[in-house]
Amino acid sequence: QVQPVESGGGLVQAGGSLRLSCAASGRTFASYAVGWFRQAPGKEREFVTAIGWSGITTVYANAVKGRFTISRDNAKDTVYLQMNGLNSEDTAVYYCAAKRDDYSDYDRAERYDYWGQGTQVTVST
Repeated sequence: QVQPVESGGGLVQAGGSLRLSCAASGRTFASYAVGWFRQAPGKEREFVTAIGWSGITTVYANAVKGRFTISRDNAKDTVYLQMNGLNSEDTAVYYCAAKRDDYSDYDRAERYDYWGQGTQVTVST
């Protein structure tokens, strides 16, 4: 089975940028859609963005549109999340998840079968 492994989290000032990476361990990501979700303290987990297996299809939550960009390099079995214009509401643990790409339900956490351990992103004001 595929195992997502996140990296790149940290502390950043408001207005700054971070790039998260999600690498595949075990099986390749090649036929999988990959999504990013986040969970802030005291809040439910929420969808951030997702990308289809080919990289052509991308979906974004309204809260991050225009600020975050998801991409993937299938040769490196890695998905990236470039986050710009960060603000305090982006503070959360960010999780990478994978599911076989059936071209639907990219924003539904329950459709994802494989989850990473999460990486903390903290935006200071």
